[in-house]
Amino acid sequence: MSSSDSSCCMRLRSCPKPRGFIASTITEGLLGVLLFGVFWAVLGPECVPGKNIFGLVVLFLSAVCGGRLVGTIRLPGLPPFPPLLGMLLMGLILRNVPYVSDAVFINQKWSSSLRSIALAIILTRAGLGLNPAALRKLKAVCVRVAVGPCSIEACTVAVVSHFLMDLPWIWGFILGFVLAAVSPAVVVPSMLLLQEGGYGVQKGIPTLLMAAGSFDDVLAITGFTTCLGMAFGTGSTWLSLGKGVLEVVVGIISGVVLGVLLHFFPSEDQVDLVLRRSSMLLGLSVFSVFASHTAGLGGAGGLCTLVLSFIAGLSWDTKKAPVAAVIGRFWDVFQPLLFGLIGAEITISTLNPNTVGLGMATLCVGVVIRLLVTFAVTLFAGFSLKEKIFISLAWLPKATVQAAIGSTALDMARSVGDQQMEYYGMDVLTVAVLAILVTAPIGALAIGLAGPRLLQQYTEMKEAHTEDKVEGVSAPDPNGPAALESKL
Repeated sequence: MSSSDSSCCMRLRSCPKPRGFIASTITEGLLGVLLFGVFWAVLGPECVPGKNIFGLVVLFLSAVCGGRLVGTIRLPGLPPFPPLLGMLLMGLILRNVPYVSDAVFINQKWSSSLRSIALAIILTRAGLGLNPAALRKLKAVCVRVAVGPCSIEACTVAVVSHFLMDLPWIWGFILGFVLAAVSPAVVVPSMLLLQEGGYGVQKGIPTLLMAAGSFDDVLAITGFTTCLGMAFGTGSTWLSLGKGVLEVVVGIISGVVLGVLLHFFPSEDQVDLVLRRSSMLLGLSVFSVFASHTAGLGGAGGLCTLVLSFIAGLSWDTKKAPVAAVIGRFWDVFQPLLFGLIGAEITISTLNPNTVGLGMATLCVGVVIRLLVTFAVTLFAGFSLKEKIFISLAWLPKATVQAAIGSTALDMARSVGDQQMEYYGMDVLTVAVLAILVTAPIGALAIGLAGPRLLQQYTEMKEAHTEDKVEGVSAPDPNGPAALESKL
């Protein structure tokens, strides 16, 4: 190397490198341009405005940018706004802005397939996230918090939507179980933030809500898949009910069999074990969702995915963490697609104002009942009044599950070509989108504002207890961590 080359290298190394948010934004922008360039180089004419690939790439990049912009909105002392709101809003904008909507065309079949893949990924994450140890140690309060609000809200929404929105009973329950799930994408980051600050950890409130949230989602998805099978069953009501039960049984049995298969294959002596396990788990999950629709048992696929991922995680024990991390990376890619595509399904000009108004009324009634039931099920559980209020508020936000399953009924209605069912499916999707837009930001703000004000900070309690011991007070605290852990 010559002296001039060496000096050039030295000067290059001494140049300041961009860091932080600016560097991250430039990197992601270059990756976006590169992504579009690769598609254009390979597919050519399919990447011009008005074509499907162009629409999907633009939607994905717009959803990523929208999520980043919303995620940067920070208020002092509060958790960041959920990025999924920005993703959803970008989908709405691309679909409803004149001329832009013509250029950003997305084929309905592609949209449905991509949302199904995203559903398989989120169900896989939910199954892996179920903690067997917590499941064995569940006390009455955690069971009540997981089951009570979800079940009562689903039934309430079913009754209200039947009389207000003229939905058939079975479609009312479909909407009820869509709305009944709490959002892990909002609750978990908020709980982790409070846990880091020591709020509520003395009584295990963040841990309680994160664990109960997983079971709440599983219950909602199971109820949804059962009702979905009944809604699209042919014949009498009893035959439809039998088909719904059959889908649950087939989903559980298939999930157990495939989960046991993943226990043995790939074997632990193989190279790249994490990659192989992740590929097998994702492949079986996506196959289960699509194969169940092909077999006419649409509700069985989601339940099968939940069960097989839970069984696989149970057999892998502590070694499931790297696999869960890989699945999380796939979710990072499909989350913008899912929320962007859900937003792009809504055409504001075609919405019936009555549907929006009555849907909002149904949502509000269900949320109020959920808050009251959550407060009721925490009675006699060792919580103070402020802690009960906080737990109720934390059980408010809805987002991830609503986006994952909110459009499933509409997709199935389109596949069978039933115009009346398409109308019902669009009502369900519309209310699901309204639930995301309304409850996700309100829930995140409520948790961030109420947490420091309603929960005790454990670090202060610990310091006070230490000072009492120094002064000679040695009596054990009846509300200490050990005693409260035994209560929960």
